[in-house]
Amino acid sequence: MRSLKEVSEVSKRWQVALILLVILLSGIGITLAFGRKSGGMNFFQKSRASNLSQKAKEALSNGKLDEALQNYTEMTQGTPPSEVLAEGLFGIGDVQFEGKNFLEAKSGYEKVIHDFAASKTAGLAQERLGKVNVAILFSPLMTPTDKKIEVQPGDSLAKIAKAHETTVDLLMKANQLQNSLIRPGMKLKVPGVHFSIIVDKSQNTLTLKAGEEIFKVYTVATGENNSTPVGTFKITDKLVNPVWYTLGAVVPPESPENVLGSRWLGINEKGYGIHGTRDPSSMGKQITKGCVRMRNEEVEELYAVVPIGTEVTIID
Repeated sequence: MRSLKEVSEVSKRWQVALILLVILLSGIGITLAFGRKSGGMNFFQKSRASNLSQKAKEALSNGKLDEALQNYTEMTQGTPPSEVLAEGLFGIGDVQFEGKNFLEAKSGYEKVIHDFAASKTAGLAQERLGKVNVAILFSPLMTPTDKKIEVQPGDSLAKIAKAHETTVDLLMKANQLQNSLIRPGMKLKVPGVHFSIIVDKSQNTLTLKAGEEIFKVYTVATGENNSTPVGTFKITDKLVNPVWYTLGAVVPPESPENVLGSRWLGINEKGYGIHGTRDPSSMGKQITKGCVRMRNEEVEELYAVVPIGTEVTIID
C-alpha cells in the first residue's frame, strides 16, 4: 500500500494536470470566441483552409478542374472576410479561366478587387482580370457594350471597323475569322468599347482603359533621363514589322539591330511612339531614347485592339 505522503504527491500532480487542462480549454474557448467576434479566423479554420488550398492548387496543376473548384468552394464557405477568403475567390476565378468560362472568371476576379482592395491578392486579381478581359474581347462572347450586326452588300471589315471606331484585327479575332473575307447576311460581333491609353513613367506601366475602367495593365520601358514626352496625344499611324530609320541608316525589320520589334504605334509627337522590342529584359526600366517599349507579344495585342485616333496620355 502507498503511504499517505505518496498519495498526497499523486493527488498534487493530478491537481496540477487538471489546472493545466482547464487553462488550455479556456484558451481554446477564448480563441474561438474571439474569432467569431472579430470576424477573423482561428487556428483550426486557418489549418483547414490551408489544406484545401493546397489540394486545390495540386488539382488545378493536374488539370482536374472539378476537383480544384470543389476545394476552392469549400475553402470560401463559412469563411469570414479575410485574406484567406480572397485567396479562395481568386482560386475559383483561376479554375473558371482555365475552363474557358471567361465571364465567370471575370466576375470572380472583380469581386476580389472590389471586396479586398487592400489585400495582396487584389493585385494578382487585377493582373488576371487583364488577361480574361482580352480573352473575352478576342472571343465571340457578348458583353453589354458589344453589338451584333448583319453584314450588308458592299460591306468590308475595313468599312465596318471605320464606322464603329475599331480595328480589322479586332473584328477578325472577335469573330474567329481566318481572313478578312465576309459576305452579306453574316452576323458579326462588333466590340463597342472606347479605348484609351495612360503611360505612367514613374511606374513604367501602360494602362489600357475601356471607358473609365482599367482593362489591362502592362509593364513597359520608357525614356532614359526622363526623355519620354509628357502630355495628351493621339495614335496617328500603325505599322507591322516596322523599318527603323536612325541616324541616316535604314534598318530592316529582320535585322537584329532593329530595336522597334514587331509593331509600331506612332503618336502625334514626331519620332515618338509605342513599339515592341527584341530585349524583354528591359521592361520596367527607363532605358529607351524616348519611346514606350513593350514586349512583342503584348504590343501585338495592343495593336489589334486600338484604332488610329486612340488617345494616349503620358504622365510623370
